[in-house]
Amino acid sequence: MDIDGILKMLEKNVKYGEIRILRYNTTEFVMKNGVLSGVGTIQEEGIAIRALNNTFSFVTSENMSDENTKRLVEKAIKFSKSQGKSVKLSEEEIIKDNYNLVERKKILDLSIEEKISYLNDFEKILVKENTPMRLQFLRDKITEMEFYNTEGTSRISRIPNVSYRYMIGVMENGNFEQASQEFGMSGGYEAFDEWNLWEKLEKEVKTLKEIAKSKKSPEGKMDLIVGPEVSGIVAHESAGHPSEADRILGREAAQAGESFIKPEMIGERIGSDVVNVVDDPTIEKSFGHYKYDYEGVRARKRYLYKNGKINEFLMNRETAGYLGKKSNAAARSSWWDMEPIVRMSTTYIEPGDYTFDELIEDIKYGIFMNSFTEWNIDDIRFNEKYIGREAYLIENGKITVPVKRPVLEITTKGFYSAVDALSKDLIFFAGTCGKGDPMQGVDVWMGGPYVRLRNVYLR
Repeated sequence: MDIDGILKMLEKNVKYGEIRILRYNTTEFVMKNGVLSGVGTIQEEGIAIRALNNTFSFVTSENMSDENTKRLVEKAIKFSKSQGKSVKLSEEEIIKDNYNLVERKKILDLSIEEKISYLNDFEKILVKENTPMRLQFLRDKITEMEFYNTEGTSRISRIPNVSYRYMIGVMENGNFEQASQEFGMSGGYEAFDEWNLWEKLEKEVKTLKEIAKSKKSPEGKMDLIVGPEVSGIVAHESAGHPSEADRILGREAAQAGESFIKPEMIGERIGSDVVNVVDDPTIEKSFGHYKYDYEGVRARKRYLYKNGKINEFLMNRETAGYLGKKSNAAARSSWWDMEPIVRMSTTYIEPGDYTFDELIEDIKYGIFMNSFTEWNIDDIRFNEKYIGREAYLIENGKITVPVKRPVLEITTKGFYSAVDALSKDLIFFAGTCGKGDPMQGVDVWMGGPYVRLRNVYLR
């Protein structure tokens, strides 16, 4: 493919143009109650071209022959001259780089049988613990991207990642309890050495059996400690999503909702001084890791809420240009034929300086909600609800008995304003974040420390 020729055509006919070539190598496994019920492989590549004159055009194809690519560029140029909302891009540095994330246990070095052996090992643990419902999902993916634009940026990247998810259910005393958890990491199969799933699966089953025998959580105003799984989903849903500039500016309104945040709210208080919520793609092991976004902009750590105040939005070049700012590299797409839009990557509440025991010892009566079984949030990301899975009563500074289904219904401002202390821990959980029309699901990490809230209402 003549990249230089494509760029010259674009330079001659548009204000701005870019070429994105993506290649994927993916393998997926599904095991249900010990039976391997699905194995799939995807090897796919395609080209996407964006051009800007009056408006942005976006064209894609799997056919990357010179003849078809020329037709594609001509189409992009033609569509970019259509009448529409005037687009202004932020000015960004020119980057030339080749980035390859290192794997210690390379995905392509492992056979299909070796990958399946992980599922078989976990299946033995679940059977041993008398787990009647057992679903396991394993996926590895290598994403290779070439990016070029008419401003002179050119970069090539290769990012591998591995993910594992389980869904399990137990029966105890006539009660059914279930749990689901996803683990994901950028890199190779060394991920399994770090996750220590052998112990975590065994603990999860035992916890579910405890929950099945527990009594309903008490109701009323009390102190609450939430674990990293809960603080992670809170950060993602009530800081990450409402900080997306396209949502703030109204583009997402008909697709996934709006935001309670308005462009003029930078600097407004959203929580207590100890609250800092970050999105950082540069953490190398993150399931949402990247060094450069899908517009070739260098990634950096982004403080969405800082010292309890709204600090910055997640922006691509278009939204940054509209707001008169620099992009902070939040443009991502889920596949080669999907438009890059504003997305999260690795969203978390920053840790504090307390130990977990110090958080507990200062509570006379309250709840420790370590994980969730359900969450809900409204379209503007302000009214939210979290229902606990693993949860315990706290009495006189000590964790005592497990309790079932504590429910926290609160506003975003109410949650962050009630935070008075955070532990030193920082623990992440993997997920897939959905957004856009057509829907795009991208890999993300979310997490945080143990977070203490004072005097919130639980039921």
